[in-house]
Amino acid sequence: MAAINKQKLVRAALRAQSRAIAPYSKFKVGAALLTKSGEIIGGANVENASYGLTCCAERVALFKALTEGKRNFTAIAVVARCAGGAMPCGACRQLLSEFAPRAKVFVADSRAPKVIREFSVRELLPGAFKL
Repeated sequence: MAAINKQKLVRAALRAQSRAIAPYSKFKVGAALLTKSGEIIGGANVENASYGLTCCAERVALFKALTEGKRNFTAIAVVARCAGGAMPCGACRQLLSEFAPRAKVFVADSRAPKVIREFSVRELLPGAFKL
């Protein structure tokens, strides 16, 4: 497995962010999920008038990857126009803990994408629900 190129992954998340559908909040989020084989799968948040049906960028990328048969994720980058970048929500943290437990999580403000904060999934959700 090659070293993770954080900048490349953040750039992919920025491209995904441009496809976000956020007509209500105007808060566009992009995510880029990296497989062990080096493939990058992008996702963007999708809002709906029934706000509870909104889906986060991280989950869109993860669901897309999983339904395409991808597994073994090594990292995910998340970008949004937010000081320090937007952190994954609890639902996204839980899904990452199940499907990408050893992944690195990179977070950046889309206005300053070279400033990247790094976390492990375990740091974000130390007591993940497990069966």
